[in-house]
Amino acid sequence: MKIIRVFPRRTSMTPADDMVFIGNPPLMRLDADEVHVSVTFTWDIEEGQRLKDAWSNYYPVVRIGGPAFGDRGEFVAGRYLKPGITFTTRGCDNRCLWCLVPEREGRLVEIENFAPGYIIQDNNLLQASREHMLKVFSMLKAQRKAAVFSGGLQASLVDDWVVEQFKGLRIETLFLAADTEGALKPLAQALYKLRFLGRRKLRVYTMIGRGSIEADTERLKMVWELGGMPFAQLYQPASKHIDYPYPWKQLARLWSRPAAMFANAALAGRGEQA
Repeated sequence: MKIIRVFPRRTSMTPADDMVFIGNPPLMRLDADEVHVSVTFTWDIEEGQRLKDAWSNYYPVVRIGGPAFGDRGEFVAGRYLKPGITFTTRGCDNRCLWCLVPEREGRLVEIENFAPGYIIQDNNLLQASREHMLKVFSMLKAQRKAAVFSGGLQASLVDDWVVEQFKGLRIETLFLAADTEGALKPLAQALYKLRFLGRRKLRVYTMIGRGSIEADTERLKMVWELGGMPFAQLYQPASKHIDYPYPWKQLARLWSRPAAMFANAALAGRGEQA
């Protein structure tokens, strides 16, 4: 079946083949059996509905869905996310107040026959059984590209067994998280155990915007001092999209770009190694 996939906006994970479009239909029509409008963010639902109507003028079968609607259908590698991304589990057993995963996906479930890939997008892989994780690590060893754990790993679950498994993998990037001040202690322990990877490979999702800019700046600095490389993310609730003022955007930009962080560290007189 030939499927055109339409997205309201492009992200770093959007596929880029000839059957992918951002926004309105192009002047030249492609042959397709169906058009799927995929909406990731709830604040794009209205635009997604508009795109569904726009594409329906040219194609008889136009469907709309995606994470914004709570869809949890079978994952097809490369269809709605760029090639290389895979999920080996769904859901998460934690119930962080700001996170939509428990509501949308429920408790963690292991996918027995997961698609191969080198980018692991699981919400909380380390909550899976060791048997499952060994299957994932074995799959990663067979990939041509180094592993990327972009879904984020729970720092408090990085134990000695997990560290030994990571030492046997080629890893490009590994993401942890420090969304609250309370997350810094387990993060410090995890970063120490994983220090063999080097700072550039140890990225840390760091949510900002729920507190004061001063407190969030201090937390970002602490992540850096602990040996991780922050990846600042401005908080966005499910109900709407917040257009943050310039100081917040500037903070997020500084603490999400590696070159800017290393330059800032150099200016502050702190010699940093990758």
